[in-house]
Amino acid sequence: MAFPWAPATATGVGSLPYEDRDEAARVVVGELPDLPHLPELPARGAGADLVGRAATLLVDLHVDLQPSGWRLVDRPGGDERRARSVLGADLDALEVAAYGYEGPLKVQVTGPLTLAATVQLNRGDRAVADHGARRDLASSLAEGVRAHVADVARRVPGATVVLQLDEPGLPAVLAGSIPTISGIGRLRSVDASETEGLLATVIAAAEVPVVVHSCAADVPVELLRRAGAVAASLDVSQLEGAVLDELAAAVDAGLALWPGVVPALRPSTPPSDRELAQRIVGLWRRLDQDPSAMAPRTVVTPSCGLAGTDPDWARRAYALARATAHAFADVTAESG
Repeated sequence: MAFPWAPATATGVGSLPYEDRDEAARVVVGELPDLPHLPELPARGAGADLVGRAATLLVDLHVDLQPSGWRLVDRPGGDERRARSVLGADLDALEVAAYGYEGPLKVQVTGPLTLAATVQLNRGDRAVADHGARRDLASSLAEGVRAHVADVARRVPGATVVLQLDEPGLPAVLAGSIPTISGIGRLRSVDASETEGLLATVIAAAEVPVVVHSCAADVPVELLRRAGAVAASLDVSQLEGAVLDELAAAVDAGLALWPGVVPALRPSTPPSDRELAQRIVGLWRRLDQDPSAMAPRTVVTPSCGLAGTDPDWARRAYALARATAHAFADVTAESG
């Protein structure tokens, strides 16, 4: 298939360590001109976090914030309104920074399984523990995602929107290792076929290319592909054993790969763009693919979100991701 991004490009995972939304938007658009994204700034407080932002997109479901986290409630309250206001302000900043931009533009939303594994029921445990709650949450999120994507497309009319679903909790949901609210036990696993269906509900509703991101180990990449994702965004350091075999099969079936190779935290000795490019070349060869043929399916990213690093490294990490993408293109051209 034809992808909306250029071969061997770069982007960010989503989160950044800034509190100034305008600065964050300028950094993203300036350092990632080929595939910028909507910044996520959890340092801005409740509602700017991964789960709080997604919860505010829900249609006909409402949330508030408790000491134990976000909880489903019967009617909207102050926490939800503040979270919606934060998202609106972030979108305003992106709209200004990306004025006149034409090309792919990524937005990130917490996926339905991670959201269900985190949000609590009004009276009970996490939503993922209840079959009906899982279904209702995915359907509500799907409607919210459709509206969110349309809003971004309206604000940046030259953009081709790409949706990233963040699913760090997906492997734990499938493995049955999500802790109960009490912390004493573990919630029962969710069947893979149901998990695939819940993801497919949200992916289909977006009506744009969808990439699923996870920094976790044991990401079920073939399940993501069957659910409709066009790409998987993964921490390369986690790819070994059975996951690598499954990824090879999914790539054979057409899945694109966004290799997370740039350190998310400042290293004592930063790697060079050439080193990281060679690492991507090696990964494609381990997957029995010609690296030069895979350039259209390659988007270079940090290994995970950058909220935990310092602002200077966040900017440098984006610059390094872009330089790595260029070096990858050069290396594959030389070998070809």
